[in-house]
Amino acid sequence: MSLTDSDKEVVWHPFTQMKTADSPLAITRAKGALLYDENDRAYIDCNSSWWVNVHGHCHPHIGQAITQQFAQLDHVLLAGVTHPKVVELAEKVIHILPEGFSKVFYSDNGSTAVEVAIKMVMQYWYNHGIEKHRFLALDGAYHGDTFGAMSLGQRGYFNKPFESFFFEADFLEFPTAENHQETLEKAEQLFQTGEFAGVIVEPLVQGSAGMRMYDATWLNQLLAMAKKYNVLIIFDEIMTGWGRTGELFAMNRCNDTPDIVCLSKGLTGGVLPLGLTVAKQHIYNAFLDDDTLKALLHGHSFTGNPLACAAACASIELFEEPQTKENIEFICHAHGVFKAQLEAQDYPIKEIRQCGTILAIEVETGSESSYFSSIRVEAIRHFLAHGMLLRPLGNVIFLNPPYCIHEEELNTCYSAIEGFLQKVGASA
Repeated sequence: MSLTDSDKEVVWHPFTQMKTADSPLAITRAKGALLYDENDRAYIDCNSSWWVNVHGHCHPHIGQAITQQFAQLDHVLLAGVTHPKVVELAEKVIHILPEGFSKVFYSDNGSTAVEVAIKMVMQYWYNHGIEKHRFLALDGAYHGDTFGAMSLGQRGYFNKPFESFFFEADFLEFPTAENHQETLEKAEQLFQTGEFAGVIVEPLVQGSAGMRMYDATWLNQLLAMAKKYNVLIIFDEIMTGWGRTGELFAMNRCNDTPDIVCLSKGLTGGVLPLGLTVAKQHIYNAFLDDDTLKALLHGHSFTGNPLACAAACASIELFEEPQTKENIEFICHAHGVFKAQLEAQDYPIKEIRQCGTILAIEVETGSESSYFSSIRVEAIRHFLAHGMLLRPLGNVIFLNPPYCIHEEELNTCYSAIEGFLQKVGASA
């Protein structure tokens, strides 16, 4: 029995309608920007394995760090215990974040990092004895699949079966050049009620909504407004962090910083699961009390796992190397050149967007853009046939490859995208 056949017997895949889905791609090894199937055919990992594998697969520096750590300490609980790597990683993260962040809370993935941030905001006001319960988010948001994170995400869509269990939240229209002022005025009207505990955004780029992008000017104004009305700010940098916007963090493009930032995905180089919720000192201080019930009573079995922390420390060390910055700049430039080439052609494109290493091409299908666009399956099959693992967000084809991708591999991606656009245009 093949690996694919065995998989069908026992595995339930995420974000997949198992009745109608194509057979899964059987990957048995990986190196750099390439994945290899059971027949040793190579595929370019165009989306960094769900946007996590920033340095490339099986990077020796990260592998060595994990091996060395395993020989010393594999795991220990973090309640009332510490270990060298959990301290080292917290120090490294605080050092590379903009000034003001001071405390790192550990969890194990992006959803839980957001869940922790939501609980921090809720309990911050509770511990102060202040009645503030409302949250503000953006239409189209995706912050994870736990219930707090879903409550602040796009309604309908993935979350429809669960909506009756969500806490209520308010949503602003996604900011555009046309509604820039209107959305800010709506935010101010809401904040003036004095009822808002917090606001959460994916800074500059909404990932799952189709790599939708907005400018830092709008975000700067929202930040200033939230601070004016004493509304706590959460930045969900799970996808936008670790170089994706061209800067190490999206907030590096802003004039100010949030109260809390959530980190995951590229944190460990995409090798092991880990989430961080990093807070400023005034957030942490709200939980200091003689009353134990005012502590943040939250944790996970693998909180601060030493192996994951070692991988993250090694990943940050790679970000400190000049080569990583050069690789990011190369991808940003190459995307920009390709974007200009596409814009000069008569392809069925609704919009092309770029932010840093993220390039998104919204294909014109004659209907409204949607994650469930039928063109998605056609696109996946096309790119697999051309040696690329690329999972579009509906009719939005996007690239955010590992930073180690070679020029030849990137050109292969560009050629295959043009081929797909030609195919769509011919069938229109």
